[in-house]
Amino acid sequence: MDEKLHPKLLELLEGKKLSISGLSRELKTIGIDEHRLVLTGYLRALRDLDILEETEVPPSKIYALPEKATEPLSEKRKEPRSSELSDPEEIYSILRSQLLKINLDFRIPVGVYVVSRLFERPCFRRELKLLGITQKHLEQYLEKPSIVCEAQEAHLKKARADITKIEIPSDDPAYEMRENKDEVIRLANEVLAGLIKQRLDLDGLVAKSKQTTLLP
Repeated sequence: MDEKLHPKLLELLEGKKLSISGLSRELKTIGIDEHRLVLTGYLRALRDLDILEETEVPPSKIYALPEKATEPLSEKRKEPRSSELSDPEEIYSILRSQLLKINLDFRIPVGVYVVSRLFERPCFRRELKLLGITQKHLEQYLEKPSIVCEAQEAHLKKARADITKIEIPSDDPAYEMRENKDEVIRLANEVLAGLIKQRLDLDGLVAKSKQTTLLP
């Protein structure tokens, strides 16, 4: 599936609601032609991750962004940006929007890596949920050998006590990197760069014509 499909779907649903047929037509106008069954499965997966809302209007299913996510990006860009987050969970919302741009298989390790690097501690399950990682997805990922492992409980008491801006259940497990992989670090850098761009006004600094190949 085209890696650009997910961000394009979010763009198409900004401020409006569309059926599967409507989304399919809109995608075709921008050069993305996905089979209806593939698109249906993708939309249902986004619904299960609480990224999209699904409403049944027989004979169609209508998809829309959750209410908190419906503010147009164009309007957000007009607002002056503050270095202080008004909502403690906003940082996770921004990271979530960046994580959704990368392959599903890498979201858990990249999410754990980014949170661990930003906050200098293991990443709690509650935080993964805020990043759009479902319990089912996490369990399926941990069933296989992976570079993410559960942090030892003995190291978590102080970490929980230090977190005051969001609620972390007392029995909430946390995760850390068993080892770092180059691809995870590369993707994490993209997520962190996206975070910076979303929080800071970089107009006048960012090149208008993007370089497609990075020079060594």
